[in-house]
Amino acid sequence: MIPFATFKIAVRALRRNTLRTLLTMLGIIIGVGAVIAMVAIGNGAKARVEAQIASLGQNVLMIMSGNVSRGGFRMGFGSPGTLKLEDYDAIRKEVDGVAGISPEVRASSQVAAGNQNHFPSIRGVGEDYVRIRAWDLASGQNFTEADVRNANKVALIGQTASDILFGEGSDPVGQIVRIKSAPFTVVGLLKRKGMSMSGSDEDDQIFVPYTSAMKRLTGETTFRSFNVQAASPNLVPDVQNQITDLLRQRHRIGPDREEDFLVRTQQEITDMATETSKVMTMLLGSIAGVSLLVGGIGIMNIMLVSVTERTREIGVRMAVGARGRDILLQFLIEAVTLSLLGGLIGILSGVGGARLVSANLGWTTVVSTDSIILAFCVSAVIGIFFGFYPARKASRLDPIEALRYE
Repeated sequence: MIPFATFKIAVRALRRNTLRTLLTMLGIIIGVGAVIAMVAIGNGAKARVEAQIASLGQNVLMIMSGNVSRGGFRMGFGSPGTLKLEDYDAIRKEVDGVAGISPEVRASSQVAAGNQNHFPSIRGVGEDYVRIRAWDLASGQNFTEADVRNANKVALIGQTASDILFGEGSDPVGQIVRIKSAPFTVVGLLKRKGMSMSGSDEDDQIFVPYTSAMKRLTGETTFRSFNVQAASPNLVPDVQNQITDLLRQRHRIGPDREEDFLVRTQQEITDMATETSKVMTMLLGSIAGVSLLVGGIGIMNIMLVSVTERTREIGVRMAVGARGRDILLQFLIEAVTLSLLGGLIGILSGVGGARLVSANLGWTTVVSTDSIILAFCVSAVIGIFFGFYPARKASRLDPIEALRYE
């Protein structure tokens, strides 16, 4: 029997029980749809993390203060206390391959402008900060090395903070903002950056020279972190090693003692950030895989029922010349057709679900062609694997016994 005729017979048999066919496909539809949607969400999360890491700038290293014990308590990374002005000067002068460096100090204060007030994030940074972070200016200019050296009261402002303090769409350059009663002149408006990896608004910030922040806002004499930019990607590991050796020497840390600072590269930050999304994608994918397994078992179950119901039909076909392999092929085609139709509907459902999630929840989703092809192939494999046993059972029926079956 030619394959096309066998396919027509298989499809006709499935159409005779349309509702049962649809219910059997439901497990495959849910499984494939879930796989497509979960992989799209996982890929979207990874793409978003990579974009946010890229927004830090190119060839950037983060040096974080902390991880020291005080009063019996261990301070975490990012806590102030271990990075000093002398460390900043030493890195800038002694480490080869450094294209830029900026310390970072964080302040907390209400900011007022005219009759408006707001509570943005305030950071004291160096003149290299916006260049290291690849953060362009929408208007105005960056503060200068002289502003940093003289602790001038100048500031860069983000779009969100500017919209709240000066009104949406206005140009704040030249305006005055009061931070802890100190008047700072806005010299530059930063372009919009979006959300950070932690979910905070990157544009709801005000940047001032770190010297101004330390003298007028915080009173601190140490830094929370340094942002360092290597001259090229190839120099990043070497710069990291040089900084680690230099700080260990300056902080008098012996060979067996733990460092009181942490040096991280963009790649390390990316790997740590994407690892979480990878684990979540695998977890959600395994849950969707259970749905596919249940769908495959459903196909096997309904095919076994179909073999029992159509025993006399199988006997008649064998009596008029059908061979065992024709019967095997017919039932195998039925199982694969069930699985593939369910897979196609599942793919459409998964893509639609991913788009709904993106539109309604604002999540980034990326539907890849590879995941669609993989889902389609998995559907075919499920149909073959779970349909083979019922098809083989049908092909091995004795024609005489089958004709006698009531």
